[in-house]
Amino acid sequence: MKKCLSFILALLLFCVAFPAAAQDFASTADYAVLIEAETGQVLYEKNGDTPRPPAIITKIMTLLLAFEALERGDITWDQTTVVSERAWRVEGSEMFLEVDTEVTVEELISGISIVSANDGCIAIAELIAGSEDAFVARMNKRARELGMQNTNFRNSTGLPADNHHMSANDIALLARELINRFPKVLEFESQQEYTYGGIKQYNHNPLLGRFEGADGLKTGWTPESGYSLVGTAVRNNMRLISVVLNTNSNEERLLASQSLLSHGFTNFELAEVAKAGTVYGELPVKDGNPQTVPLTVAQNYQAVIPRDSQKELEYKVAGGKTLTAPVEEGIEAATLELVHQGKTIASTPLVTAGEVKKANIFVRLFRSLVNFIKSLF
Repeated sequence: MKKCLSFILALLLFCVAFPAAAQDFASTADYAVLIEAETGQVLYEKNGDTPRPPAIITKIMTLLLAFEALERGDITWDQTTVVSERAWRVEGSEMFLEVDTEVTVEELISGISIVSANDGCIAIAELIAGSEDAFVARMNKRARELGMQNTNFRNSTGLPADNHHMSANDIALLARELINRFPKVLEFESQQEYTYGGIKQYNHNPLLGRFEGADGLKTGWTPESGYSLVGTAVRNNMRLISVVLNTNSNEERLLASQSLLSHGFTNFELAEVAKAGTVYGELPVKDGNPQTVPLTVAQNYQAVIPRDSQKELEYKVAGGKTLTAPVEEGIEAATLELVHQGKTIASTPLVTAGEVKKANIFVRLFRSLVNFIKSLF
């Protein structure tokens, strides 16, 4: 029996390490999203816009607001706050704060990041906004600013509450914002254990130490939400963010996350696909001298493409503007679309690669005459 179980586990790990071709991949999670962190490109999506109870994953927004408050100078790392009775009484995961004791902001962020401390969330919320209710209002305001269309927060912890929900796409967007703007958060999220008040606890993220390159981000579980995991890992200078929601067990969410991330790393790569200064097309310029202007990208452009497909990419200029002289250099004028096997997989703005002056009156009259003659025939 043990040999049989070992064989099944080995087979599952083989499937994770060597997933099916990109077009055949299907996540076992009911709700799943995979994105590349730098570009935000969506590499896989399954029921990505369906609102779900997010449980502890809520704390990604709590951490974002905390790091933004640090950036503004509203709070500092070594600042202390007194633990309220409300923070002390909160249920669920905790860092074992004691009422009326002082705790630093750094300890609170450590507790929230590593052991998903609910008491730490209440304490940081009260420090930043005065009360958790006021902090939750800021959470919802920030969600709207980020374009999170299927999210509503009722608390800072993720404890079950009516109308408290997020979608997998919104979670991926939020995780990308936090990681890209404040990569320091991963220094906390990647720690596998944490001790506060003499009590040692362990990070519940099953990817840490098991999946190459994994360094975050958040697990979640309640009876309503099921087992969920927001994972992130970096390999070959490409960071992926995975979201799996509503799985049935710790093991299932681990395998679903590993499979999703392996799918991304196996089948895609982050490549420089367009270079500043290279001409990718041109547009006519009315009354211009010359009569066309070349188009390029404003800066070198990276995109996620199917692995080893760069030589197969086609470049298409789309959405060109009507230009009339004079035209300045660096004006956004069209879009460069990257096409692979007939499908647009990425796009970036094209700008004018030079200035175009207005032709003098004699040249414009001559062109008008030529065009008139052409129209007669």
